Amino acid sequence: MYVLHANVDEVLLNCAVIDAKGQPVLDLSRENFRVWEDGVPQTLNAAQHLDLPVSMGILIDDSGSMRDKRATVNAATYRLLNVSNPEDEAFVVNFSDRPYLDQGLTTDRVALDRGMSRSDPAGTTALYDAIAASADELAKHGKNRKQVLLIITDGADNASRLNLEEAIHRVQGLAGPVVYSIGLLFDNEPGESQQARNDLERLSQETGGVAYFARSLGDVYSIAAEVATAIREQYVVDYQSSKPFTRGGYRSVRVEAISPRHGSMLVRTKRGYYPKTGEDTPPVQNARQ
Repeated sequence: MYVLHANVDEVLLNCAVIDAKGQPVLDLSRENFRVWEDGVPQTLNAAQHLDLPVSMGILIDDSGSMRDKRATVNAATYRLLNVSNPEDEAFVVNFSDRPYLDQGLTTDRVALDRGMSRSDPAGTTALYDAIAASADELAKHGKNRKQVLLIITDGADNASRLNLEEAIHRVQGLAGPVVYSIGLLFDNEPGESQQARNDLERLSQETGGVAYFARSLGDVYSIAAEVATAIREQYVVDYQSSKPFTRGGYRSVRVEAISPRHGSMLVRTKRGYYPKTGEDTPPVQNARQ
């Protein structure tokens, strides 16, 4: 077993590898991976398929338009937790005009279910602020180096102090989480639906995650199960950056997987990162009394 450790200028990438049929590839080794940072080939320390426990932030839209959707969303998310790695820890943020931390990081599924149930759908959608605050919560308190944000929303942001670029910048820190998103956009106006779709796809693609879009509320259960599987079926790719972190600045990342027996493969991982992040972000509020 490869033991994760933190060294100076070390970069850890969570990578999902998909074959031409859309199926996960789970039998690769370090020799099958190639990594470039800012176009420069990097030397890999290790690459292994590991079902590591994650620290996860669950962000659920609690704006007024979610009132008739929350019961189904809560049940599907609880199912996701139950089929995830039993050592996963998670917190729950319900967000409308601001994010509320309704359950801090815990492995207790019952407590997480209780946190999701503390919703009171009303108000607007401050999605970007919720993402930035939740990324900070993970950075400060998450005990696992593998980190995930799961976003469930039915509309576009219309209330944040931050913009989309600033939210992405925050998430793209070195230990920034992979973003998985579930869009419930099936009953929105076309303009709002397209903006929300574009935002969720951008957030997920930039961080190595996936954006899913339900065709109806009933799709949420199967999508939640798919997200749980996607999180567990990943490689950890470890390399030492050839550029010292003291230089700062954004670094683009590209990863390829090569294996003659599998043919063409797609590697899904973050598109880049910032070695250091120190931006002020709106804090996540304590649980409502």
